Amino acid sequence: MSTAMAYDEGLVQRVRERLGARPGITEKRMFGGLAFLVHGNMAVGVTGDDLMVRVGPEAADAALARPGTRVFDMTGRPMRGWILVSGPVLAQDEALAEWVTEGHAFAAGLPEK
Repeated sequence: MSTAMAYDEGLVQRVRERLGARPGITEKRMFGGLAFLVHGNMAVGVTGDDLMVRVGPEAADAALARPGTRVFDMTGRPMRGWILVSGPVLAQDEALAEWVTEGHAFAAGLPEK
């Protein structure tokens, strides 16, 4: 297995389109995928064909109750306030838009880095 995980370029492009020209958006390679940051705070990212979404610790349980979600755990230690949404759920533009909006809203509410 290669050290770099491939990520779904099509999904990356769809996320870019949903974030549009919102202020403060940058992209950065991390977690073997591509992350989208708002003023330096990670909001969402694509790893494989999954979407990482930063919902915050308070919203994590509710987010995990939704279809196609699971705990974001790359190292054996779950990352609090983060979830993964599986590729099949993201095929629906409305579902992708909702998750991108949630991740953006949480990150946009944090102090700039």
